[in-house]
Amino acid sequence: MTKFSTVLVAIDFSDSSDNAFQMARSLAENFAAQLLVLHVINEPVDLRGFYVPHISFERLEQEIEEGAEKMMESFCHQHLADFDNYQKLIVSGLPYEQIITQAEENSADLIVLGTHGRTGLDHVLFGSTAEKVVRKSKIPVLTVRLEE
Repeated sequence: MTKFSTVLVAIDFSDSSDNAFQMARSLAENFAAQLLVLHVINEPVDLRGFYVPHISFERLEQEIEEGAEKMMESFCHQHLADFDNYQKLIVSGLPYEQIITQAEENSADLIVLGTHGRTGLDHVLFGSTAEKVVRKSKIPVLTVRLEE
């Protein structure tokens, strides 16, 4: 049987990622593995050169980062108060690329992701981070679908 020593779970604070988190935590507990809780701040559109009143691009980036940090603190406090073997990671970039990069850099044995279960036009328009990770990752990926 495969032994997982490090499990990475990517969260976006949605119900779907919360569901995946529960699975990842359970696996981490069962295997006495470290849990890496990753949130990727999607690269914002660079609006420099356009008139955007009241806020600079740098300030917008800073506010997004501060908001992500607060949400991660709240999430970890709520879901990991009684679990010590975890590390939180907040990075910026394309979500699927950063999930794979962080998993590789942190020697994860498994990536756990929630899926929204989009189909048809929604899937074509929005794509699927989970699908891209599954196709491109050398590390095993467990996808957890949120039941309707």
